Amino acid sequence: MQPSDRLRPQIAHSWWRSEMSGLSPDAPNLRVEADAVDRRSRLTAAAEPVLAELAEQLGDADFCVLLADRESRIVDMPIGARRLRDRLEGLGAVAGGVFLEETTGTNSIATVYELRCGVAVHGEEHYLEPFKRFSCYGHPITHPVTRRLVGVLDITCDTENDSPLLAPLIARAARDIEDRLLQSTRRAEQRMLAAFQTAAAGRGRPVLVLGEGVVLANPAAVELLDPVDHIRLRELASGVVRRGIGPYPQPHVVRSVELASGRAVSVRFQAVAPGAEGVLFEFHEPNAPGTTAHLPGSIRRTAVRTTEPVPGTPVYVGGAPGTGRTRAVRSLAGGDRTPIVSLEASDAAVRGEAAWLADLERAADDRSALLVVEDVHLLPDACTVRLRRLMERPGPWIALTGAPVAELIGRSAALAAGCPAQIELPRLRERTQELPELVRVMLDDLGLGGGPRFTPAALAVLAGHPWPGNLSELHAVVRTVAGHRSTGDITPKDLPEGYRVSPRRRSMTPLESAEHDAIAAALRGCGGNKLHAAKRLGISRTTLYSRMRTLQITA
Repeated sequence: MQPSDRLRPQIAHSWWRSEMSGLSPDAPNLRVEADAVDRRSRLTAAAEPVLAELAEQLGDADFCVLLADRESRIVDMPIGARRLRDRLEGLGAVAGGVFLEETTGTNSIATVYELRCGVAVHGEEHYLEPFKRFSCYGHPITHPVTRRLVGVLDITCDTENDSPLLAPLIARAARDIEDRLLQSTRRAEQRMLAAFQTAAAGRGRPVLVLGEGVVLANPAAVELLDPVDHIRLRELASGVVRRGIGPYPQPHVVRSVELASGRAVSVRFQAVAPGAEGVLFEFHEPNAPGTTAHLPGSIRRTAVRTTEPVPGTPVYVGGAPGTGRTRAVRSLAGGDRTPIVSLEASDAAVRGEAAWLADLERAADDRSALLVVEDVHLLPDACTVRLRRLMERPGPWIALTGAPVAELIGRSAALAAGCPAQIELPRLRERTQELPELVRVMLDDLGLGGGPRFTPAALAVLAGHPWPGNLSELHAVVRTVAGHRSTGDITPKDLPEGYRVSPRRRSMTPLESAEHDAIAAALRGCGGNKLHAAKRLGISRTTLYSRMRTLQITA
């Protein structure tokens, strides 16, 4: 290998990143995601005529042109001499091949993706030995409206055919693709505006259009929707709306959605511009109540399993510590409308069983109150037996809290079974869709309602955490962040350092979820240092980087 001190600084830094990722110079550690390639995207549509013109200019010359998408995946090699193409395909330059520095080292796709600027890599400057026979020039393709990276354009040749004129050639082609993206965006925006005006004309119902960098909403939609609802709606549309070139508008789709506010609405939506990036949404609220319609909203939205409680009959609220059992009981009591008398099961061990049972009898005398016994799975047997007898005779309304029903044994399991109504609260990591409302309620509790606002990006980052402490842990994070920022937008950089891990973007198997949680915890414990995290986990750096990429963890 060429000594790194003889390399241009830009290339030397790329070598360092490649080496730190654990990549061996001998061969690529390529990953191929062929199913993820979108050959009908707006990028490929904009690039097609530009690359056709470039092919005419290059003629039969020994060059290959590669187009990569926003994830640095090879989309196509539309231009290429047969012999050179075969050699590059043998090194992984195939549709779906992921060209990142951690997989393919220094080259003019991976390094352009990393630096977001044009890069030339000549022969020996490649980190990987098999690539040293080539020279390549790459240029980023940036969306002219959003300024986000949407792809990378590369031209590669044998080192003996290298020419400095290839850099401006590929840069001009990239700019031409950007110009066509701008034209496409303008046409899409015109379609979106026309669809919005037609749907909103003379109607009082909420109407919304979401596009790439575009949000159109009438006053009713502004009042109904929280900005975080836009994330849910985009995800909903991307899973249903057909991607492609047209025709537009596409047929309507109707779905039921629960908003961040807890309101259930029916959504009628359709694509009015290419992809799921231009979608028209129309809303109305159904009047028919569900089977749990009279339950307090906070319980109805968070319970994983609910048997409707009837005032006066015993209720069991189960869940792991920190899942909000006490808050759920307070919701049952209707806030301040019904007084609450609360007993802690742990006090029986501290103060003695006789004293605790005396407190229980006194509390049972107040039939106007809701009698709450917290953590009944910790009660001694004698106290459990007395409480069960109390539940079986006319008396106060009793609510019990404790561990998940499936984890109860012995007399505590019998207590839960004696409750006609049971509410099971899931762990926070199983209800991340409720994060926007939970965060908003916590800010209200801190006296900051209407003050700071967690941006969708910050909420998305929080949604990727395992949350072993459940709501208690989330409350600590919200309190810490609010202590530093009492107004304005809270972005990912405002979160505590240990919580700046990107969210999971796909569903995981239980094993993958466990791996994700272990890696995320190790990264937090090591302050984001991947070398130390790998040692803590007992795995190599290469394995850590591979699993982080697979599980979509960044730190």
